[in-house]
Amino acid sequence: MSWTTGSSGGRCRPDFPPWDRVYAFFRRWRDHVLVREFHDRLRGRVREEAGRDAEPTAGVIDSQSVKADAVVGADSRGFDGGKLVNGRKRHVVVDTLGLLLGVMVTAADIGDRAAAKVLLERVIDAHHRLELVWADGCYTGSLVEYCLAALALVLAVVKRSDDTRGFVVLPKRWIVERLFAHLMRSRRLVRDFERSTSSAEAMIYWPMTMIMTRRLARSRSARG
Repeated sequence: MSWTTGSSGGRCRPDFPPWDRVYAFFRRWRDHVLVREFHDRLRGRVREEAGRDAEPTAGVIDSQSVKADAVVGADSRGFDGGKLVNGRKRHVVVDTLGLLLGVMVTAADIGDRAAAKVLLERVIDAHHRLELVWADGCYTGSLVEYCLAALALVLAVVKRSDDTRGFVVLPKRWIVERLFAHLMRSRRLVRDFERSTSSAEAMIYWPMTMIMTRRLARSRSARG
């Protein structure tokens, strides 16, 4: 990659390769699950640097609805009546450090409990030591019993008190909300621009990978 120089002698945008060549590499990494594998290896390193075991025993689940671009087809988009968003929904599970354990992108009209059943099965398959997951009131009902019986997983619902007024930081819930804030700082993720949900999921791993590389770099600089 080279930098072009403007008439004033200052630096302009980088001279990237043709977009289709760049996308071909992205598609190859996506289809061979290399994006997630690279991310997961970094997550283990970050946890160990923080004095934790590489594999977590607890996590937090939540979802985020985002508007979809015009390229997103009707087969993978929907309307979230609660958030009044026409687009897609990102269902995520994070560990207690706020690091991503699993993500699933669906149409925005897919219920949180239905998506959580599928996502938690995937996360448990990848993280066998996971024993406890915190969630908000949207995940109550039969899902709690299902997690315990089928996945040997305790789903602990953190509810907001009826007497609480105004904004209140709820225990554990803020951890996953911080992840959503990180995602929204990425211009590519402010809305969903991907034609396929698999690409949308892969795009979520990239900013988290960048965050973890920075954490590792700061940690090593501090020791140096």
